[in-house]
Amino acid sequence: MQIESLQNPRIKNLLKLQEKSRERKNQGLFIVEGTQENELAIKGNYEAVEIYLCEDIYQHTINFGKAKVFTITRPVFEKLAYRKSTGGIIGVYKTKAAQLDDLHLPENALVVVLEAVEKPGNLGAVLRTGDGAKVDAVIVCDETVDFFNPNVIRSSVGTLFTNNIAAGKKEDVLNFLQSKNIQIVSTFLRDETKSLYETNFTKSSAIILGTEATGLSDFWADNSDSLIKIPMLGFVDSLNVSNAAAICVYEAVRQRV
Repeated sequence: MQIESLQNPRIKNLLKLQEKSRERKNQGLFIVEGTQENELAIKGNYEAVEIYLCEDIYQHTINFGKAKVFTITRPVFEKLAYRKSTGGIIGVYKTKAAQLDDLHLPENALVVVLEAVEKPGNLGAVLRTGDGAKVDAVIVCDETVDFFNPNVIRSSVGTLFTNNIAAGKKEDVLNFLQSKNIQIVSTFLRDETKSLYETNFTKSSAIILGTEATGLSDFWADNSDSLIKIPMLGFVDSLNVSNAAAICVYEAVRQRV
């Protein structure tokens, strides 16, 4: 079946899923745009419900299981697509719960914890680092975080689906980490703060980062095993949270090699 009209109810619903977090949560569905992103969603065992292909553009063969497949015209695809060069494919998938209890961590785990996230693009960039460094989990201390925001998926280039993710209250996250005997290393400035490069990451570690606007809260500073900072040698005193996460994570990886 080819869909040619933007007034088609399925297309209208796709636009709702793209634009409204409430719709994604109510329907338990989200949108994935792009060939690589859809391939990684399938690889991450996310269940495809519907697939929309623009045959003028789509050149790949992906096994979507039992998903319903529709073809759409180029004008319809261009209305739906944020980027026109993503392979002519848009998928609809079932969301997954992102709960702490579902995380199964190995011994000597490496975890990234974000205390809330200001921008979906920052979360996506941290997930991309998490995939590149093969961290064991990315946790957000914010029960309302929308992991399935299209901007998170785009900026993560699909690595949302290759990371172990979870969200929860900061108190619950702290209890979870402590129950796993994971040392808590927080980016926070106090008298006892030491350089990132003086910190031992060879044992199970959780790297805690705050927002750019307000930094990390006292809650994490008061419950940390170590406080760290990234040496700043220029005129500014902080980095984008995704940059800070990448620097800290790869220092931990370097020590573990």
